[in-house]
Amino acid sequence: MSHRITVAAGDGVGPEITNAVLRILDAAECGLVYEHIQVGEAVYRSGNSSGIPAEAWEVLRRNPVFLKGPITTPQGGGYKSLNVTIRKTLGLFANVRPCRSFHPFVPTLHPGMDVVVVRENEEDLYAGIEHRQTTDVFQCLKLISIPGTEKIVRYAFDYARANGRRKVTCLVKDNIMKLTDGLFADVFRRIGVEYPELQQEVQIIDIGTARVATQPDRYDVIVTLNLYGDIVSDVTAELTGSVGLAGSANVGDRISMFEAIHGSAPDIAGRDIANPSALLNAACMMLAHLGLAAQAATIQNAWLATLEDGMHTGDIFRGGGSEELVGTRAFADAVIERLGRAPRQLQPVHLRGGAMPRTEYVRPSVRRECCGVDVFVCDTDSTPDELAAKLQAACDGLLQLKLVTNRGVKVWPGGFPETFCTDHWRCRFVSPAVEIGAPTPNYQPIDVAAVPALLARLHEAGVEAVKTENLYLFDGERGFTLGQGE
Repeated sequence: MSHRITVAAGDGVGPEITNAVLRILDAAECGLVYEHIQVGEAVYRSGNSSGIPAEAWEVLRRNPVFLKGPITTPQGGGYKSLNVTIRKTLGLFANVRPCRSFHPFVPTLHPGMDVVVVRENEEDLYAGIEHRQTTDVFQCLKLISIPGTEKIVRYAFDYARANGRRKVTCLVKDNIMKLTDGLFADVFRRIGVEYPELQQEVQIIDIGTARVATQPDRYDVIVTLNLYGDIVSDVTAELTGSVGLAGSANVGDRISMFEAIHGSAPDIAGRDIANPSALLNAACMMLAHLGLAAQAATIQNAWLATLEDGMHTGDIFRGGGSEELVGTRAFADAVIERLGRAPRQLQPVHLRGGAMPRTEYVRPSVRRECCGVDVFVCDTDSTPDELAAKLQAACDGLLQLKLVTNRGVKVWPGGFPETFCTDHWRCRFVSPAVEIGAPTPNYQPIDVAAVPALLARLHEAGVEAVKTENLYLFDGERGFTLGQGE
């Protein structure tokens, strides 16, 4: 049975390492049919700021997998990251990076390291929704969804189960971001009940990353949000000894993309010295995804045997552990020569193939009620007390002002003069029925029509609103965090 796949050679060293990898795949008789597309720098330079032509999308959407060489995004404004564009457009929700040490053949501080990072790939701060709201203040929206979180968490557990892993660790910052990161941790705990055979833990991202760097043997599979995962997966790849060895999978429900995690390295392009290992390992992940686990294991074991025999490219060539310095083509030849061999010292690869199971998100029925509004205003001249007085006079019984914060710190009522204030103020308005200063905030539903009416009154009073966020109760539970000191 043959599998038709999309291939893009990419830029810089991309064509060299892609050619090397395809030769190995063919030698291993994987039964692949290649459909080539051009993406990257040449497309950017032709005037297409996305880096991908329209006809390439047609090819990508009709084939189940995409093997992509590294690309160059031109510096300067107006050019969008092709990786981000493809990931989001095709719904590639899971980024999977296995990071394993190959001691003593590749020097590392952690000889026994074997960690897989499963990173959410579409949401979080990488939604790229940013605004400058005042002279002083910029914002970036952090978007975390229930269906997006459920998909990535379930994928991590399914990956661990399918690949004989023992433990899944969730890394979040839910002690600070109680709603967004709190959602991620809560979903992890809820779904984890369905996988009782796996050890499970939730850790704070900062100490978790520190422990990954110093004690990676404590971890097996890590699942985390987009930004954290980007950072942690680079840490784990570097800890193994070289980012030039690590492959990456970007998995979607219909289409998946496989790539090296390193860049296009234009400074060494055309010199036959680039290491094809990262793209080769990505290709092996692709084979397993297609159900060709036996072929993937054959190639990876031949690759491990090549490392053991000291056939090394320049990036990992070291005195004592390396026998021969080889180039890109010669390294590929060495892997091909060893197809059918298993490593003698390194742990042989045994893969279980096939795509992970899919589940459909069912949106629950929830009662949603507006109970107030946070109005962010720009004011360069007023003190907190002066601004509060102006706001109270403007709302005049329609709603009532509950608190004013600046950069998240309460400055009214009862702020301190030591608190530095920018020109960006969050002003929380609630129902007149709410008892201000009560030990437990008791938010009451309001008529949502009061919000635009309030904004009109603020405008008439000369108050400049730069952003609003309605406050909602979901089945009576707050869908927003309390202000500091509230």
